[in-house]
Amino acid sequence: MEDRDTGASAPEVGASSASPRPAGPGAAGWQQRRRAESRSGDGQAGDATHQKGKAKKRRKRRRGRKVFARDEVRVASTGSPAIGIEAAPASSGQAQGKPDSAAVLAPPSQARPEQSFRRPPMQELPVFAALDLGTNNCRLLVAVPTRHGQFRVIDAFSRIVRLGEGLTANGRLGQPAMDRAVEALKICGDKLRNRKIRKARLIATEACRTADNGVEFLERVEREAGLKLEIIDRQTEARLAVSGCGSLVERDTQGVVLFDIGGGSSEIALIDLTGRRSPRLANHIVSWTSLPVGVVSLAERFGGRTVTREIFAAMVDDVAGRLANFDGRDRLSHVLASPNFHLLGTSGTVTTLAGVHLDLDRYDRRRVDGLWMDRDSVDRMVERLVGWDFQQRCANPCIGADRADLVLAGCAILEAIRAVWPSERLRVADRGLREGILSELMADDGVWRNNGRG
Repeated sequence: MEDRDTGASAPEVGASSASPRPAGPGAAGWQQRRRAESRSGDGQAGDATHQKGKAKKRRKRRRGRKVFARDEVRVASTGSPAIGIEAAPASSGQAQGKPDSAAVLAPPSQARPEQSFRRPPMQELPVFAALDLGTNNCRLLVAVPTRHGQFRVIDAFSRIVRLGEGLTANGRLGQPAMDRAVEALKICGDKLRNRKIRKARLIATEACRTADNGVEFLERVEREAGLKLEIIDRQTEARLAVSGCGSLVERDTQGVVLFDIGGGSSEIALIDLTGRRSPRLANHIVSWTSLPVGVVSLAERFGGRTVTREIFAAMVDDVAGRLANFDGRDRLSHVLASPNFHLLGTSGTVTTLAGVHLDLDRYDRRRVDGLWMDRDSVDRMVERLVGWDFQQRCANPCIGADRADLVLAGCAILEAIRAVWPSERLRVADRGLREGILSELMADDGVWRNNGRG
């Protein structure tokens, strides 16, 4: 099951690829703006001069060829051009055990040789990689740094593997789920070995954190796919989500509740920006929590295919009870009434709601990432989805059969969050952990201080 990718289909953008936020509450349906990617290449210029009345011959000269990130991606295994997104500045704090490429790219038991020779570009750009194996998805981004705080994605992979399928009931990863994940990770391993990676970080989250056989599974991954993954804790996961979305928080913002609704857990970070602003958004986290509930685990407990209004309300109540135990939930009470406070959601749930809101015939990341939705628009979209049966959800191009049994569980988590932190505005982020990893790797490596060359 191929997942829509969050990086491989978008050009490099500024703060976001969607429209700026509305001037005040109650504005919805704003047109999206697109930035055309500037292109340069070999060119010719004519030159005619006159000296002492005699015309010189017109002489053609070839300009020096500019170096672009796409020079790095001419590999036989990938045929897509270099396209990417802007990332936020990296967050603060020491990342746990950040391995370099040599540590995480162990040779598999049967390594696959490169298919063809790659001619090196004029100036080599350092390449960084981030892999996120979650409860529902396996995702990879490979990127090169560009302007300060930005990077260009040169390769990406995303697949729904449902690694956490049955985990809630059994406490263990199932054999079919592990097989699906290993096959996806083999593809990721091939992509990484076909490149000269300067630094990479490969992480596993809630499914491997909680499963009795999580460590055993990762040992199998290292043997068969040649990838060494690290299980990160929930605080690190919350910080990486913030790092990945920093460029969507505007300068006049006073407070943000950022949430990442995952497959097996949901991370929430409260961000206070009323004081002096740091370049690293994660420096402003004043409180955070990780709920041990996500779209997969909630749907397995309550059912995802047939969801009545009563079942939906029960899911909302379940999450609300967990949020009631979050001691730091009131740390932004002083800015909740401000027009410069908003929610920021990074997950398949909010991007799906945005796609349905825009009535897209096909999911388009460039129109969704950075989109502002007002309170009434979110209410209408949740109500619409709750009113649809399973087949109607499957038929929507922004949901599809792969997400139809999970999207209402995600909406229930969203509704519980909105009840605790009511806001007139929600900003949608089609970015997250992988982008946060890349931001931190590049910042720590100092490539932005050295004009991207390291």
